[in-house]
Amino acid sequence: MRLSITTDLTYRFERPCEVLLLLEAARAADQAIHSERLTITPAAEIARLDDSVTGERRAVFTAHGEVAIAYVAQVELLARDANLKGAAAAAIRDLPGEALRYLRASRYCPSDRFEAFASEEFGNLSGGDKVAAILAWIGEHLTYQAGVSDAATTAMDTFVDRAGVCRDFTHLAISLCRAADIPARAVSAYAWKLEPPDLHAVAEVYLGGRWRLIDATGLAPIDGLVRVATGLDAADIAFMTIFGKAELISQSFAIEKTRD
Repeated sequence: MRLSITTDLTYRFERPCEVLLLLEAARAADQAIHSERLTITPAAEIARLDDSVTGERRAVFTAHGEVAIAYVAQVELLARDANLKGAAAAAIRDLPGEALRYLRASRYCPSDRFEAFASEEFGNLSGGDKVAAILAWIGEHLTYQAGVSDAATTAMDTFVDRAGVCRDFTHLAISLCRAADIPARAVSAYAWKLEPPDLHAVAEVYLGGRWRLIDATGLAPIDGLVRVATGLDAADIAFMTIFGKAELISQSFAIEKTRD
């Protein structure tokens, strides 16, 4: 499947400040970037801080005044197996070193506070079957609702409120998986068929010797996700980090299928 991505952002910066962008499709084994262009108007010098391990694409520039940021890309999604059934969880000693950090609690994912609940609710399952049960529990007990959460909301808040948006669903799924000793990390992705079009927060779990994408909201097909960034939680995958102050003027996203 090939997807066309168009992102347009306009912000106003009263004073010069640096901006970190995480808008570009990642270099990953399950997706191929055929063309892309990142444009900043007025023109600004861009410093690249890309990650050669994760394939994450990071652009840093200095912004001042009204600034328009545009990203367009053609990305082909390659073979991607999202099947969880029967996927084995690895013993801690057998995990790759880079997966270990995704077993620990983080700012928005206090997984240590969910250990008793995860053991009681899902302790009779293992591996992919346990992750599938976690997703089913979230789908049954949480309501997708904007306005319930904010930038400070943690997975524990969402567990109590039983409502939230994609980042909240993702944080709870990550927390429950980590509490069950399954590495889990946050992923930002352009999501085909998501309404309205947007960057979508999903997760990845390490099972069967590799990372597998999951969407706790169930709002977008896994085979229509274009990876952008990965991290411990939402703090690591924000599409824009402003080291100063700015006012949002407008933003829009479009993700469309162009051809198979």
